[in-house]
Amino acid sequence: MIARLFRAALLAAAALVAIAQPAYSADEPDLIFKKSTVWKFLTPDHKLATYAVDDPLVEGVACHFTVPEKGGVSGWLGVAEEVSDISLACRQVGPVSFKERFEQGEEMFRQRRSFMFKKMRIVRGCDAKRNVLVYLVYSDKIIEGSPKNSTSTVPIMPWGEAAAPRCADWLDD
Repeated sequence: MIARLFRAALLAAAALVAIAQPAYSADEPDLIFKKSTVWKFLTPDHKLATYAVDDPLVEGVACHFTVPEKGGVSGWLGVAEEVSDISLACRQVGPVSFKERFEQGEEMFRQRRSFMFKKMRIVRGCDAKRNVLVYLVYSDKIIEGSPKNSTSTVPIMPWGEAAAPRCADWLDD
């Protein structure tokens, strides 16, 4: 009986750890650096973490985002709900080429920001008139979203001898 309860508790703990793991729609981002913002005595400090992620559908575009990461006991255990303050900067880093068609507001990247319900999302759009890719980062909850957001734009420019493609040609209608 006790062994059965112990086994059930271990399975429940394993399920909680699996739920708490980050969920990504693209590859895991590259950590660039972290900077402590609040010192904690015996537990991890609160930090700002800056990451880089390449757009999985648009070759030649990279985005960098900075997110706060809570320390303390809840951050150490992985159960802290992170705040919704996220900054974003996207740039053309090489010749732009599209791998497939996309929809306005299509999700480019997703990362879990709390134990269960909050996610950070980066979505992509195209300003067809100006031939500019537009990236928006925001966080959401299942119950209530967050109005905090950040926008970055990438004008598609020629690179070397390669002509600049038109993002409008790659939009799904």
